[in-house]
Amino acid sequence: MDTLLLILVTFFGYLAAYHIYGRFLGGKVFRLDSRALVPSKELEDGLDFVPTRRGIIFGHHYASIAGTGPIVGPAIGIIWGWVPALLWVFLGAVIMGGVHDLGSLVVSLRNQGKTLTEITARYINRRVRLIFFMIMFLGLWIVIAIFGLVIALIFNIFPTAVLPVWLQIPIAVGTGWVIYRRSGNVTLSTAVAVGIMYLTIYLGTLLPFSMGEVAGLPPTGVWTIILLIYAFVASILPVTVLLQPRDYINAWQLFISMGLLAAGALLASSTAGMELVAPAFNPDAEGAPPIWPFLFITIACGAISGFHCLVSSGTTSKQTACEPDALFIGYGSMLLESCLAVLVLVAVAAGIGLGYTTPDGEVLKGVAAWRHHYHSWGAAGGLAANINAVVIGSANMLSVLGIPKFLGVGIMGVFIVSFAGTTLDTATRIQRYIISELFSDMKLTRLSGRYSATAIAVVTAALLAFATGADGNGALTLWPMFGAVNQLLGALALLVVTIYLRERSGWYYLLSGLPCLFMVVMTTWAMLLNEGIFIREGQHLLAVINAFTLFLASWMVVEAAPRIFRSTEEVPEPAEA
Repeated sequence: MDTLLLILVTFFGYLAAYHIYGRFLGGKVFRLDSRALVPSKELEDGLDFVPTRRGIIFGHHYASIAGTGPIVGPAIGIIWGWVPALLWVFLGAVIMGGVHDLGSLVVSLRNQGKTLTEITARYINRRVRLIFFMIMFLGLWIVIAIFGLVIALIFNIFPTAVLPVWLQIPIAVGTGWVIYRRSGNVTLSTAVAVGIMYLTIYLGTLLPFSMGEVAGLPPTGVWTIILLIYAFVASILPVTVLLQPRDYINAWQLFISMGLLAAGALLASSTAGMELVAPAFNPDAEGAPPIWPFLFITIACGAISGFHCLVSSGTTSKQTACEPDALFIGYGSMLLESCLAVLVLVAVAAGIGLGYTTPDGEVLKGVAAWRHHYHSWGAAGGLAANINAVVIGSANMLSVLGIPKFLGVGIMGVFIVSFAGTTLDTATRIQRYIISELFSDMKLTRLSGRYSATAIAVVTAALLAFATGADGNGALTLWPMFGAVNQLLGALALLVVTIYLRERSGWYYLLSGLPCLFMVVMTTWAMLLNEGIFIREGQHLLAVINAFTLFLASWMVVEAAPRIFRSTEEVPEPAEA
């Protein structure tokens, strides 16, 4: 019953937050105007700038920001207890993440769909723009390189996911062709596409695929190369060909999976005796870093994530059809992602207690199951361990609905890989935008083109991925600092939004300014603690990059602060394109 109450209270809380606080943000703070000319119409080119109906662009945006973040983060953050994890996920999304995502989208909409790096030159100065570029490039560089490896590892864990994930590509292309080329019925096209996708999940359980060595390359290396080639192709195609329809149908796949998980959780709570078996508070978990500040770094997606500002100002602002849609897309998708994070918390805090099979074949239930998996940070902190906990807990809840566990595992495996894939191709396209904007400003036109900028994004990621060998694990070298860098991006994006609001909306700038201050403090604190760890452990490369990133961020904050505290001054609107 405690699980049932938790789900109902949080979900109704999200609805109230959207209709009360969200509408306040849209109407009073950002003053969304349906008459305003948006970049998708002003600069429409059929390639990147395409005015898109709200439901479709919501699907693209949601699938792009979700990725594996709201799955992996809560799955390890639960080790400090379900109460702090839940409070951070809920409150973080409502008062920080939603403001961050909506603000980034609105600011980009009102600046010709440019990324926040380019916009920073206008609201602060060109020097800070270069600083922001370096931090954004670093974050995306790691994301592109690591997500190729993540997907490769998940393919190895769930060979039943390989076939359905790759079949999503022709399904998405066909859906885009029907909707945009044949003006087909969107509802019917969506239903057919999603139905076929779920059929392929069943086919995947019958036809699992395991990659072997190819020309001496281990499976992870082979998959990484294939995925980076895919990312290159996906990012140079018009958004309506693959990126947008794939994200859209993937989003529907996730909506259905979330609905099944919610129904399974509610039924298991009321009829199968599912209870919270994780401790409410566990601040002294064995081997875990201190809850302050690392809870706010470990759980990012689902609460607030800097990657979201890249999507909001990268791909989404170029496809949003009107300003009022930004509330539903930006704030709404953040709350829905937070709902997913809550379901993940339920799966690893309660669902896992319905049955957990140890490597020795012993079946544990209740508190014993949770303690076995989460007995230490080292045991539960790896990618495979995180995903395993979520899949087991989710499959247990789905089984209450009569879905066989093998099929439940297949469903969960496919949607985890699918959303890692959407993050990969969206991140590559955004990296292309950022590189292109920088080189265009530097008058280096040969490097700013679609193909050359994408090649730079993919080749640099490949160099990182294979820096340590043929297995594609090179990005793991920088992975320990990614969480802090990601949240640092969120803090700096809020800084830009705060300056924007300070010059337009009176005291409302505090609604982004206070979250900005909180995130600056938490990320700085975490990066300082990490610096000590890197030095003690002899990880000199990480220590140097971490210190340099912290220096750049401090420089940006120092240069931006006077813009917040000076007297209000209206900034002229951007010149016509």
